[in-house]
Amino acid sequence: MRIKRTTPRTGTARRTRLLAVTAGLAAAAAIAVPTANADSAGTFSESRLSAASDAVLDADVAGTAWYIDKASNDVVVSADSTVSQAEIARIKQAAGANAGALRVERTPGKLSKLISGGDAVYTSSWRCSAGFNVVSGSTYYFLTAGHCTEGNPAWYTSSSGGTSIGPTAGTSFPGNDYGIVRYSNTSIAHPGTVGSIDITGAANASVGMSVTRRGSTTGTHSGSVTGLNATVNYGGGDIVSGLIRTNVCAEPGDSGGPLYSGSLAVGLTSGGSGNCSSGGTTYFQPVTEALSAYGVSIL
Repeated sequence: MRIKRTTPRTGTARRTRLLAVTAGLAAAAAIAVPTANADSAGTFSESRLSAASDAVLDADVAGTAWYIDKASNDVVVSADSTVSQAEIARIKQAAGANAGALRVERTPGKLSKLISGGDAVYTSSWRCSAGFNVVSGSTYYFLTAGHCTEGNPAWYTSSSGGTSIGPTAGTSFPGNDYGIVRYSNTSIAHPGTVGSIDITGAANASVGMSVTRRGSTTGTHSGSVTGLNATVNYGGGDIVSGLIRTNVCAEPGDSGGPLYSGSLAVGLTSGGSGNCSSGGTTYFQPVTEALSAYGVSIL
């Protein structure tokens, strides 16, 4: 799921998906799935959980997100309001003998990508959020979501395009959801902070970790990590895997923004469902993967 980026463009729906739920978020309702096919001990092996997860991917139902919850020994599948009962049945059918490993939860609203981040950054057609400022040698960049940098646009400080920031220097989406923008305008500051927080390094997420997200639409919100290695199907072939699942809210325009724990960078906002009035679920690209891919370091 990705949180939509905010965009004035009237074309491609893919540009407005940063997993934002368009309806109020209520408590997710779990749909019980019989466990008749569980192993003799009442649990599923790692290989069967993996096979069930692969089956959800093969079913290719837009509006779903899933991850393996080792603690509860099942595959948690979140289905938004656009997913029909017939599509849920298709997912279970695809899982076959491993269908009992699926735990399906209904999420009100629609999973979408949210474009925006810590501080607002703009292309000629949409708005996202800057994630973390990074450096390689003497060259400075900022990281953001890959669905923001898709198409390799130039970036500006305002929607009018008055002050240039610089060009997209790399993008990876779908599959991953990270991109990097080079500061070519030397007059623009690029501090190693998120708001007033000095970011000193990066860390991998862990379940239960306390985290904070900052975005240009909704500001700062906190919560915790609820799952790892989640896969989200935004539709139209936009499937992203390896994401961090959290109970932190986000809205359109927050895409690309930073997720951090104390002074450590953790992730980049991809998308989700819900809103910051009633709550929501948001997914993040692990920042360590982006740092490694581009050979850059946190400032």
